[in-house]
Amino acid sequence: MSKTLGDTFESHALEFLQRQRMRLVARNVTCRGGELDLVMLDKHGALVFVEVRARRSARFANAAASVDARKRARLVHAAQHFLATWRGALPACRFDIVAFDAGRIHWMPDAFRADEA
Repeated sequence: MSKTLGDTFESHALEFLQRQRMRLVARNVTCRGGELDLVMLDKHGALVFVEVRARRSARFANAAASVDARKRARLVHAAQHFLATWRGALPACRFDIVAFDAGRIHWMPDAFRADEA
């Protein structure tokens, strides 16, 4: 998938999450060995690391299934890097996936835990 198309899906995911009363903290956070698509604060103050995935069709596997163990480990690594720069008390954290399958959006709050990566 092209960078431009990926940015479009990230923007759609961001708009969707903002409608769920979440607030953007950061976008496209990169570190050596990982990247976070979106970092949000939910309505309860939890810090949410969001992975955005898209598939044009569900023919081979759905978009969320593409977040395998290796990808989860990279997300946890990037989240740890992000948290190392956090000022103040660390909030509760979770990993969500927003998946687009053939144009349909699926939000999976708390899709996996850091100790499962």
